[in-house]
Amino acid sequence: MDNYQIADFFSLLGKLTDIHRENAFKAKTYSIAAFNIEKLPVPLSDTPREKIFGIKGIGESTGKKIIEILDTGKLSALDELIARTPPGVIEMLNIKGIGPKKISTIWKEMEIESIGELIYACRENRLKLFKGFGEKTQQNVIETIEFYLNNQGSHLYPQVELVEPQITAYLKKLFGPEKIALTGAFLRQSEIIDELEYIVAVEQAEIKPKFQTANPPELVEESTESLVYKLLNGLRIRLYTGTMNMGEALFLRSGHPEFTSAFRIQYPGIRFKPELNEDDPEIFEQAGISYIPVYARENAAILDQAKKGPLPVPIQPGDIRGIIHSHSNWSDGSQSIEEMANAAIARGFEYLVISDHSKSAFYAQGLSEERIREQHYLIDELNARLNGFTIFKSIESDILNDGSLDYSNPILSTFDLVIASVHSNLKMTEEKAMQRLITAIENPYTTILGHMTGRLLLSRKGYPIDHRKVIDACAANQVVIELNAHPSRLDIDWRHIGYALEKNVLISIDPDAHFIEGFDDTRYGVLAAQKALVTKEQNLSSMDRESFRHYIEERKRKKGIA
Repeated sequence: MDNYQIADFFSLLGKLTDIHRENAFKAKTYSIAAFNIEKLPVPLSDTPREKIFGIKGIGESTGKKIIEILDTGKLSALDELIARTPPGVIEMLNIKGIGPKKISTIWKEMEIESIGELIYACRENRLKLFKGFGEKTQQNVIETIEFYLNNQGSHLYPQVELVEPQITAYLKKLFGPEKIALTGAFLRQSEIIDELEYIVAVEQAEIKPKFQTANPPELVEESTESLVYKLLNGLRIRLYTGTMNMGEALFLRSGHPEFTSAFRIQYPGIRFKPELNEDDPEIFEQAGISYIPVYARENAAILDQAKKGPLPVPIQPGDIRGIIHSHSNWSDGSQSIEEMANAAIARGFEYLVISDHSKSAFYAQGLSEERIREQHYLIDELNARLNGFTIFKSIESDILNDGSLDYSNPILSTFDLVIASVHSNLKMTEEKAMQRLITAIENPYTTILGHMTGRLLLSRKGYPIDHRKVIDACAANQVVIELNAHPSRLDIDWRHIGYALEKNVLISIDPDAHFIEGFDDTRYGVLAAQKALVTKEQNLSSMDRESFRHYIEERKRKKGIA
């Protein structure tokens, strides 16, 4: 083991000691030891053990630790700290601009335990609410994390969507548009993209020289049927290569392997057109089943559904009539209620549901009862001036540990609707999570169950739940299930929506917007909903203003809380 590796032990030990706020003097001592060890002219592994203690800058405690590392390849003090530190907190040390002391605040005070949670908190303006974190620091953290994550492999759909047009255009320029077709998970609107996939009807011998540029992408995988390149931004692109029937290759590569395998077994005699046709309904006509859009080609079950008749007409982005679930600068949003209302009007929406955080969300400046009254007075004033547009009074009420909501019934009764969400103590067993959710769902004031599992894609799995039991409870209590459209959430997962539709539970595609541009995230919720074949009639935010008003008023009447 060389000196640099030994120094790394002490460097990490010092940083973790700082993060745990255990002993500032020791943390500094470990950091100094790391610095001194790196500068030593002679390898410690070649130094007699007894002489290690005589080296300048190395005391008895440090010397003993060096010997432990040399003898065992480990450092027990470091192992003990690592065991008590969430892996995501340790990973934050890779983010430039936030040192151990800031990481300690992020973990201990903000209760954030992963890089994904951290960037989400930054985008919700959470960091700048804490001492030592300003607007500039928050923006720098976002930019650094984005750069870091782009080199980790998997990407969220919107990240890939930003660069896909340029990559597609570049490939068509290199090889000709008739020989290039986008396919795979991105074409199916998958929420997470591991690779951007293309059909390239060109031999590999012709492809490789085309990529020998001044800054060539890295060739990371090669087989007889495909090449995989890693771009400078970290995104992998897979090129399915060679002479081929373009129509067949595109169809077979665009569906999920489970769908494709089932289709080929059930319909072995399909004749594919040799030319490129990115959306060929004739394939399904030959099979004698209804057309299945690309985004729904995920499993064998969709084939059985297509045999029974035409599939439902899926919701479209233009079907969203109002913004439900939005935060203003009364809690952790960026804009005023009036600014958000005007932006919604400019985008053609008919209503806006303001649902700032409740009082337990102190980290997000949650609203006290007094501030709720002040906000409602303001909303009444604004509504008196807005023609043909309504701001509805709501709250994103924290579901507390016992499943109760964050306010008394008299306060809850002042809202037009209540979104109930879990934000704290996310490390729960399924039994505990189910108890909290079911109790909240059974509360007559709960109108919408927000982001059902609390997941953050690529960073937090979310707490374990029995989706069917939660959906059954929502059906029994006329509670709408949110499809949180923020691309880091997309929660409820589209794979569970089918059962909710069977139970006649309404979905609500909501952006959880913390700034005006967040309204645009409704589109990502729609893309996910399409995969579950949700129709506009099955989505709450597709109701026009008067239908929406009637729905929430009628629900309150039936619940006896009007």
